[in-house]
Amino acid sequence: MRFAKSLHHQSGITLIESLVAIVVAALGILGILGVQMRTLTDTQTTVRRAQAIRLIEDLGERMKAHPNALLTLGSYASAWTTPSTPAPTPSVNCATTACSSTQLTTYDVAQWLGTVQRTLPLGDATIFLAQGDDAANPRQLGVMIRWRENESVAKTSDSDDQDVTSYRGAINTAIGGGNTTCPNGFTCHLQYLPVSARCAPYDAGGSAKMYYCPGA
Repeated sequence: MRFAKSLHHQSGITLIESLVAIVVAALGILGILGVQMRTLTDTQTTVRRAQAIRLIEDLGERMKAHPNALLTLGSYASAWTTPSTPAPTPSVNCATTACSSTQLTTYDVAQWLGTVQRTLPLGDATIFLAQGDDAANPRQLGVMIRWRENESVAKTSDSDDQDVTSYRGAINTAIGGGNTTCPNGFTCHLQYLPVSARCAPYDAGGSAKMYYCPGA
């Protein structure tokens, strides 16, 4: 007498196969998220660099509006400040009071530095006379703006370092006692501003109009 042997065929998937599928799907999702985060970081850096460029252009416009900017070029020089330290307050408010050329330069720099600090995270800037320029007749300023990426507080230890792209290099070793190398842990943008002399018209009384030309 023969007994029929019943065969049981496996149906569905095992627990191990399910776990493998979940792990593969999770790795794929994490990879996509990583690419998106990296793209977001690069976009953020690009936006902040564009802001730094616009800020330097703003300083250039302030200098163009200053008829004696070329004669007071050395007064524009300023060193890095301590992170989170507000920009210095000028002694004279040139928006409401008549100022001398040097006072107007100091006021413009203070107002501009305040804008840099408000626009960029831990934003700061240093302004210096371009190395290699004619010492007796300088006509170019170097401006370097720095900021911190992905951080809202100052660095207090090595553990506070962020994975950021820093532009470091001795573009100018030291001018006016300031170091123009991008500080560690910061992202920087360097740009040079040419300063040209211009003649400013003023009323000399009556119908006569005269021009004041710096250096003339």
